[in-house]
Amino acid sequence: MNQTVIIVPTYNERENLPPMIAKLLSLPVAVDVLVVDDNSPDGTGKIADELAVKHPQVHVLHRAGKEGLGRAYLAGFKWALAQKYEFIFEMDCDFSHDPNEIPNFLKAAETADLVLGSRYSGGVRVLNWPLKRLLLSRCAGVYVWLVTGMPITDPTGGFKCFRRRALEHIPLASVRSNGYSFQIEMTHRLWRDGFKVAEVPITFADRTVGHSKMAGSIINEAFWMVWRLWLQNGCRRWPRK
Repeated sequence: MNQTVIIVPTYNERENLPPMIAKLLSLPVAVDVLVVDDNSPDGTGKIADELAVKHPQVHVLHRAGKEGLGRAYLAGFKWALAQKYEFIFEMDCDFSHDPNEIPNFLKAAETADLVLGSRYSGGVRVLNWPLKRLLLSRCAGVYVWLVTGMPITDPTGGFKCFRRRALEHIPLASVRSNGYSFQIEMTHRLWRDGFKVAEVPITFADRTVGHSKMAGSIINEAFWMVWRLWLQNGCRRWPRK
């Protein structure tokens, strides 16, 4: 078993999963992969099982149905902690997150508890997004900062590396959010409790195969979750310690 695991949630990703696994296993750093499949109707789960048979570094967690990205990651986190991994990644399966960045994350994680891939640190690096989607993402970051004070340029981003000690600090059963707000909540819980959060610049490219799972309910959840986090932090806009 390696020290690092990449958690890849899937729902109807049969075209993307095989090349993603091939790329991850060819990286210059040794990683394991956990595919968390939400009973994909297109057979992604079966493909994941076939890949696991071929590659001992690949593991598969099957869930009964589609419950959202946050629930999938929480299931993956619990599995990874039980397996004693030290570096635990979140990563999309659609190549919007570049696997080649993983060594940079691991380097930053030597001195940080959570490493975030930022699309906006030092400039905008987003490819093939419509202007409306880009503005929504940027405005979300400003909104999170205005309400909570958390100085993160890309709080809704989903390319992350947690140190084991950071995930162990969070009572995972108490995490309420599921969509974009899941990313905000996980980061805020660590930031407000004094853990070191680092950002590394990444280039984000919109998917070319498959379909985005964005929905209006995800935006609504994130809007209210930010205020809940502010209240949980005692109405502070700074860490507790």
